[in-house]
Amino acid sequence: MSEAGARALPPARRSGQPFAHPESLSLDSSFFSSPPVNFLQELPSYRSIARRRTTIPSRDKQSGTLLKPTDSYSSQLEGRITENLNSQSIRKYALNISEKRRLRNIQETQMKYLSEWDQWKRYSSKSWKRFIGKAREMTTHLELWRKDIRSIEGKFGTGIQSYFSFLRFLVLLNLVIFLIIFMLVLLPVLLTKYNITNSTFVLIPSKDTDVQCTVYPISSSGLIYFYSYVIDLLSGTGFLEETCLFYGHYTIDGVKFQNFTYDLPLAYLLSTIAYLALSLLWIVKRSVEGFKINLIRSEEHFQSYCNKIFAGWDFCITNRSMADLKHSSLRYELRADLEEERIRQKIAERTSEETIRIYSLRLFLNCIVLAVLAACFYAIYRATIFSQEHMKKEIDKMVFGENLLILYLPSIVITLANFITPMIFAKIIHYEDYSPGFEIRLTILRCVFMRLATICVLVFTLGSKITSCDNYSCELCGYNQKLYPCWETQVGQEMYKLMIFDLIIILAVTLFVDFPRKLLVTYCSSWKLIQCWGQQEFAIPDNVLGIVYGQTICWIGAFFSPLLPAIATLKFIIIFYVKEMSLLYTCRPSPRQFRASNSNFFFLLVLLIGLCLAIIPLTISMARIPSSKACGPFTNFNTTWEVVPKTVSTFPSSLQSLVYGVTSEAFAVPFFMIICLIMFYFIALAGAHKRVVVQLREQLSLESRDKRYLIQKLTEAQRDMKNRLDYQ
Repeated sequence: MSEAGARALPPARRSGQPFAHPESLSLDSSFFSSPPVNFLQELPSYRSIARRRTTIPSRDKQSGTLLKPTDSYSSQLEGRITENLNSQSIRKYALNISEKRRLRNIQETQMKYLSEWDQWKRYSSKSWKRFIGKAREMTTHLELWRKDIRSIEGKFGTGIQSYFSFLRFLVLLNLVIFLIIFMLVLLPVLLTKYNITNSTFVLIPSKDTDVQCTVYPISSSGLIYFYSYVIDLLSGTGFLEETCLFYGHYTIDGVKFQNFTYDLPLAYLLSTIAYLALSLLWIVKRSVEGFKINLIRSEEHFQSYCNKIFAGWDFCITNRSMADLKHSSLRYELRADLEEERIRQKIAERTSEETIRIYSLRLFLNCIVLAVLAACFYAIYRATIFSQEHMKKEIDKMVFGENLLILYLPSIVITLANFITPMIFAKIIHYEDYSPGFEIRLTILRCVFMRLATICVLVFTLGSKITSCDNYSCELCGYNQKLYPCWETQVGQEMYKLMIFDLIIILAVTLFVDFPRKLLVTYCSSWKLIQCWGQQEFAIPDNVLGIVYGQTICWIGAFFSPLLPAIATLKFIIIFYVKEMSLLYTCRPSPRQFRASNSNFFFLLVLLIGLCLAIIPLTISMARIPSSKACGPFTNFNTTWEVVPKTVSTFPSSLQSLVYGVTSEAFAVPFFMIICLIMFYFIALAGAHKRVVVQLREQLSLESRDKRYLIQKLTEAQRDMKNRLDYQ
């Protein structure tokens, strides 16, 4: 019988297996007083050995069994390394330190038998790897807010730390987006405007366009009053409307250098496509990394527990404060694991009546959530219509407060909806009895639908007002030229107002709500009302949705306001320090802990949803809505996208045929089929790997049963030997 077949037998005496007589066993006398070994199956170390084996199995081709890493394996490994020194690093092999040192000595001995060229390649490869390792170590010290984020992780856990890491990622993302727009759009314009290079502007050639469509009146009466500067700064009107902050400033066809002409309309469109594609690829890359970590950690909860207990400590830590931070971080992780385990046990112990009751309650509460969302959407729609119909009044006919209220009415309604609905959802979620991790994710999903849908409602309401009117200008220009002479700039102003107002609200809530609340809780704790109010808790869903909401505004508004990514970068930097101070001095850790390994991936997933929702209105505005005839680089095009076929028409005929062939249905259909086949192949490959993993786990389980069987036999032998000695 083969070894694999013998292992499949139940824990009884296997056929053909020799069993030594108890008298022939040479046992130390210390074993005679050893207790029974049944407790070994309860130890975490025993169970972890069954799940994570540090040895490297190798397949015996003849018998099909697994060979244990004995001396034969070491000799095979030694031969393999001596044959090919450059195959793998020794540290990748699962061997003890003495074996690795011996193999390294063998490598160094074999080096002198190599040629000079091979020796040089070997030393060069090792030097390059050492340089890459040192460079990566140096870049970790240059990481933005590294010390602050590690301190937050130790004091408040990895859940809140994941929020600040996510905020740091958005700062870097917006900085890169701004650099793309600056290099493609702003830099050629600034070089020509300030005569830094020998270049000139190429004006947009006149076209058969009605004069009524090219009228773009910019009001200057607001500069008479001092408070109008404040209104212009907060709303993007007046003197800001004529700057490079908005779309209407770039009313040129290109920049003529000495040897070539820079096509500004094409660069403007390509910059938008570039930052959207970069955001998509960057988010997907980070999401895939987080998904792999999430898949590994969520495979088995006991395995995660053993990793934290036996392999969670960083032995490179030598600083006392850093050790305390690491200890606090591990404690928070273990509390999160225990909390989720308690919830799972509670769910498993539910009766059928309790299950029916909880699902009925959840259905009723979800109906309330839908009603709240519908009411918010209708309020935003009505506020946008009212604001657009009354925003064209003269400033001298309105007082300061009325003018500012009219300009900011949609932003105020959206901010109020975003401020009130998370509190309603947070109260509702406590009655639905979910686990802490799922509670966070469901609350974020509801809030992200609310926040991102409000932006979509605002944009589509503006789009409906832009493309519909009761006069002749819609048929003449293709849009409501009387109300929106440069509609791209006015959409950019709405995004700018949302961005600025969101920052003002965050600062105001922190300064005038959180800090006074902390003072009241600290010095007036005897009051019953203050006790019921309690200290501020750092709500992760609300804070995450706040920055996702701001990032979605940036993605939509960057086309209409090219400098909006720079404003978003400064905004997120301010938010980081404001939230850090609020967390350290006014907030308390959440009483319900959750694991951050799932949150990092889920935050990026929510951000990806925001990106997809931002692409929809941008695509419609560039491909369907006629471009303004009074401002911007696309005045001679019916839509923004028409610059692409015009550019393709300037290519050579062979390149044009290639582009038309790639974009045709004859190429798209086979390409789609090939992509589907590749996808099905990887799905089948993943399924095969999963089955192999299941088989390996079963084999590990069989090996653990073998060990248990041998330990039981050894215990019986010890007991028999002790009885014989006592009898003698």
